[in-house]
Amino acid sequence: MSIPLLDLNREYQYMKEAIDGALAQALSHQQWILGPEVKELEAKVTDYLGVNNAVGVASGTDALVLSLRALAIQRKGIEYFEKSDEILTPAFTFTATGTSILRSGATPVFLDINLDNYCLDTEQVERYLGQHGEKVVGIVPVHLYGYPTNMDAIMECARKYNLFVVEDCAQSFGARWDGKQSGSLGDCGAFSFFPTKNLGGFGDGGMIATNNPILYDIIQMLRKHGGKDKYNVEHLGYNSRLDTMQAALLLAKMKYVDEMNEKRRRIAKYYQSHLSDCSKILLPKESEKAYHVYNQFTIRTQNRDTFKKMLSDKGVQTMIYYSIPLSQMKVFEGKCRIPYPLEATEQATQQVLSLPIEPLLTDEELSVVVEAVKTVASEVSP
Repeated sequence: MSIPLLDLNREYQYMKEAIDGALAQALSHQQWILGPEVKELEAKVTDYLGVNNAVGVASGTDALVLSLRALAIQRKGIEYFEKSDEILTPAFTFTATGTSILRSGATPVFLDINLDNYCLDTEQVERYLGQHGEKVVGIVPVHLYGYPTNMDAIMECARKYNLFVVEDCAQSFGARWDGKQSGSLGDCGAFSFFPTKNLGGFGDGGMIATNNPILYDIIQMLRKHGGKDKYNVEHLGYNSRLDTMQAALLLAKMKYVDEMNEKRRRIAKYYQSHLSDCSKILLPKESEKAYHVYNQFTIRTQNRDTFKKMLSDKGVQTMIYYSIPLSQMKVFEGKCRIPYPLEATEQATQQVLSLPIEPLLTDEELSVVVEAVKTVASEVSP
């Protein structure tokens, strides 16, 4: 039996009637540029997150870039931040988090993570701000793997030092911190609808959530070439609209997002209960205030690459997110700051391994995964 990390075809079959109906409706009206489904999805996401506004954009990367660009315009009255402006973010995340900061004109400051949850080390954030707070303009925390960052600490730092906060919610649609949705706590929340996300499309797509009416207006302009009138623009903008067809699909899938997140949490609970006695692996943790939606169920283990190959030989697909920290990527050479040793980050890049988290996995399939992990753990060298 082969166990996939994710099975998008299985999910499509589960939601087929709703998805096919939504796509057929879009085909019938042929309004492809910011059509009615885009507006409806923006309204539903606004209501779901408990925010004032949401703007559909072309990708999760664009959601980050447009958020940061809008903040430069709002806060500094300039199109881009300056290189002297620093933005704090974790070194352990997907490339786009860091490159979006570069694209906004600012300098990323890569800080370490907490190995309990793989999110930004808030104590290190406070330490850096205490030493260099005058250089910092904002923070981009990442709700990695679907786990919400400690937003109490992040927002307290933001208030104390007058910083903006852009939440990277690419993997955390539906996650909550202390009962509040990820993406609703900062100045902006940047979401991705990449197919593997908890709410995923049939291609690229993204959404920006904000409670700030000024940012909302600027972001709307930036996604449409930089102006309210595309023939007379005010800012250096983008062609970054969410496609109507993607919005139609996402509206259909959004009806299932809470159910699917609960199924992910059920799988996580199954792994936790059946692998808790496995001494060769470290399981993810969840604090009282966090509602984790498990975009990934990520363990840590020694000899990770060998562990991965042995699981593959037993038919269990796994993935490594991520093997290279942003601080070591060529694109950031000479363009970032690394003020402290990134010990937890380096450990994570060598040890993390994500197990199958397809929400529709059966108990039989989960049992196969668990038995394979236990067998490999007993056979792999210490």
